[in-house]
Amino acid sequence: MTLESDSVRADRPDVGLVTGLVGDGRSLLSLTGLALWLAGGFALFLSARREFLPHDVAFLGQTAAELCAVADCRVNRFMFHDRVAFGGTLLAIGVVYVWMAAFPLRAGYRWAWHAFVVSGTLGFASFLAYLGYGYLDTWHGAATLALLPCFLAGLWRTRRIGVRGAENLLTGTVTRGVERLARWGLAGTAAGMVLAGLVIVTLGSSVVFVPQDVAFMGMDRAALDAVNPRLVPLIAHDRAGFGGGLLTIGTLVGFIARHASVSRALRQALLVAGTLGFGCAVGVHYVEGYTDFSHLAPAFAGVALFYSSLAGLSIPGSR
Repeated sequence: MTLESDSVRADRPDVGLVTGLVGDGRSLLSLTGLALWLAGGFALFLSARREFLPHDVAFLGQTAAELCAVADCRVNRFMFHDRVAFGGTLLAIGVVYVWMAAFPLRAGYRWAWHAFVVSGTLGFASFLAYLGYGYLDTWHGAATLALLPCFLAGLWRTRRIGVRGAENLLTGTVTRGVERLARWGLAGTAAGMVLAGLVIVTLGSSVVFVPQDVAFMGMDRAALDAVNPRLVPLIAHDRAGFGGGLLTIGTLVGFIARHASVSRALRQALLVAGTLGFGCAVGVHYVEGYTDFSHLAPAFAGVALFYSSLAGLSIPGSR
């Protein structure tokens, strides 16, 4: 089978500048993944330095050091725990995007193109949730506007190369034995992440905090408003980002569980993405001292289900 991606060659006399630079469009989707890596890494870097972004400081009228004087710095630690978890989702999404562009989409599998469409729609649309919180993150908005054309152009350029497996888009890959159980496990992990993302986005747009959050900070919403009336909108913005990231990566894992062919590259991509995502989301709780078991129990369940499913995909002869 010859795909359009195989026919784009820079030495052909009829190839234009844009085609020669971006090829079939997969490079643009990979660039989106790399940009998400950088954004996720930057979120982790700032959190490790215990710093807010300049526009956060301008919005609050307080630096991170000044806010640290409140409640034994627990408000800061709560905010950094959200931001590290969000950064982990960006790293995980970036890994999966680069893998999808390099492997299933390159091979022409239609499900990979649809996975980009659905996950990208959820990810970029989650920015709109911020508008209801009273805080517009200008840096995030600028990055979104800069990255969106690249992503859309990649989708447009790759829209015709997904020609394999289209008939299985709804039915999924036929499997048996251990592999079937492993795929169901991945699907359960994906469903849990999507549900968690929906809950976080929904709660973030309403009550913002769950009881465990209030117990950790030692302050409820009224007390936070008394400290700074702009603090809760900023925290709600961070919550929305993390919820949107969970929705996006959960959707990607769901597509993989249903459609992806098992390969060494897939197992490696899942291992890296899962370790970065779960590592940040769970590990930061111990770094910041937010170790309430009832709060972490769903994450522990997700970790156990994910890695046991990944192990199932790695068993020789499971397919």
